[in-house]
Amino acid sequence: MNGYLYLALAIAAEVIATTSMKAVDGLNKPLPLLLVIVGYSIAFWMLILVVRTIPVGIAYAIWAGLGIVLVSIAAMFVYDQKPDLPAVLGMGLIVSGVVVIQLFSRVTGH
Repeated sequence: MNGYLYLALAIAAEVIATTSMKAVDGLNKPLPLLLVIVGYSIAFWMLILVVRTIPVGIAYAIWAGLGIVLVSIAAMFVYDQKPDLPAVLGMGLIVSGVVVIQLFSRVTGH
């Protein structure tokens, strides 16, 4: 399977897990807790598969950067948390960084 497909699955699982954290409510709600545990387990499993074909620094930069932006978007809808202008500008810089990595990085090696 393609490393970028694994990376997309890792990001999606991490976004679900991180977004679910707020709903855990001190370990009192089992479904969100299960989403956190399973989501992070899948995310790290997929990330382990990703680094077989994508350099670890590149994979982690994309995973973390897109995770930040997607969790923020999810929090807007799930928890009504609206980012202010500095947050939006910062996330724009993160996305720009991921785009630069994707378009111009030629990191190689094992």
